[in-house]
Amino acid sequence: MSHLTIIVAATKSNGIGQSGKLPWRLSKEMAYFARVTSSAPEGQRNVVIMGRKTWESIPANFKPLSKRFNVVVSHNGDYQLTSSRLSAPVHLCSSLPSAVELTSQADIYRRFIIGGVSLISETLNPTSSNPMSCTADRILLTRIIAPDYPQCDVYMPDFLEAGKEGKAVWKRASHDELVKWTGFDVPAGVQEENGVSYEFQMWLRQ
Repeated sequence: MSHLTIIVAATKSNGIGQSGKLPWRLSKEMAYFARVTSSAPEGQRNVVIMGRKTWESIPANFKPLSKRFNVVVSHNGDYQLTSSRLSAPVHLCSSLPSAVELTSQADIYRRFIIGGVSLISETLNPTSSNPMSCTADRILLTRIIAPDYPQCDVYMPDFLEAGKEGKAVWKRASHDELVKWTGFDVPAGVQEENGVSYEFQMWLRQ
């Protein structure tokens, strides 16, 4: 069983959202996200774990995310997982540990944390109430290099700064390591799309 992998796009100041949506439109980056989170060996499948707000931010005609086991974490046990289609399994869990336990199955290949901030924070920082099984050991980061998107109103924790404080130590993997892990040819270096510069990165917990 693999550990948890955070997959997120963030600016250099770690902005990840604006008014409940992404502040950029990057079709190639979204295609990368879909391929990474969908690719699994024959007979296995991946899990995407998300908070309620992330679930609600997905357009109705795209949820649940196809070819993936969708899990929504919400403290509201009466929350209704409404969807216009039934193309993939989707389950509601009350906590991250319960989501991890639910997806600890032989046919699960990889488990991805896709948002929001509270889940990312929980998986970045192990605590006495957060078992190691709920801790991310890998971050697939699409680093938005420019523009700065100062209009962002949602920010993920600065995991590199946390490492300096001794909470975690992260090392950037080489591009070849990223390609090997994903299993397909990921574009290297700075990418340009719709006036946005970004780069595909992978970070590993030491």
